[in-house]
Amino acid sequence: MNSCFPDDTTLQRLISDIEADTPRPHHASLLEIVSRLLPDCGFRLALTRGGWFRAGGLIRANGERVADSVEAWVARELADCDDDLGEFLDRHVDCGLLATRHTGRTHYFVAAYGNAPTEFLQMEVEELQEVLDRQLCNADSAPTDTQELTEPLKPALVPAQPVGRPYYRFRRLTDMRHIVARLHAPIGSLPAFNRFTQEWANSRANAHFCDHWIVALREQHDRYNNVVLSATPVSRHARQLKTFHWNSALHGLEAAAQLKAFDRAAGYTDAWYFHLVAGGLTPRDMAAAVMQDIDSGFCYLGDAETALITGWLREPYSV
Repeated sequence: MNSCFPDDTTLQRLISDIEADTPRPHHASLLEIVSRLLPDCGFRLALTRGGWFRAGGLIRANGERVADSVEAWVARELADCDDDLGEFLDRHVDCGLLATRHTGRTHYFVAAYGNAPTEFLQMEVEELQEVLDRQLCNADSAPTDTQELTEPLKPALVPAQPVGRPYYRFRRLTDMRHIVARLHAPIGSLPAFNRFTQEWANSRANAHFCDHWIVALREQHDRYNNVVLSATPVSRHARQLKTFHWNSALHGLEAAAQLKAFDRAAGYTDAWYFHLVAGGLTPRDMAAAVMQDIDSGFCYLGDAETALITGWLREPYSV
């Protein structure tokens, strides 16, 4: 089935319209923009992940902006001081400059266009707000090297008052079907994410993959400076799920009841297995206990589930 991935012109219009929009509860106006430009996709909010931040700029106590990037400003000022930290501190230790940070959340939106687990689009949009962070220099704990100017060991923190309105930054739009071809693994083995989605396709999970998972993508460079992509499934509902009350004595009907209760809470069949592989909500020692039950004649797992756990015990993996 063909993806509804936009052409370059539409994508650039999407990016500019989203970044010109003002964040609102439930992202109604953002979704209207997406629906207008990509009417055949049907994007919906899947998950929000927060708690991260980026370095911001510099302002004076009266709110006057000095620089948009504290790191670039420090680099310029140090160069002007011939990289003399002492001179830099003489100039700025009592200047009253305040460094800011951009607090952020990442919103994940998904749109399925086929039945296969990776046949969906995932759009990531960051919501950021600039807030006060710290005094540029802590007079009571002066930096001992230039790195401490941007990453102080003992920062003089100030209340995180907003210095700007929240805003959107488009991060990326990804066709997950194309991701599997970019993942690498040792010769003779399958990338963990590819195995995970193949097992989903072979399971009895009665929902599309993106109904229950988003994919955290990360790019980094290897020792040869090649870009290496990693893909990690993240449960959309992990916060609502509880870990198992599992012990080595739990077998038979009690074990079956726990598996079924977990699947019921997660909203799909075989959820207990996929949370064994990703997320860690299912204890790893449960796999051997379930297989022991199967070998003892208990039949609370179907053929598909038995095949999953047998394959995992033969070649355990996590993603």
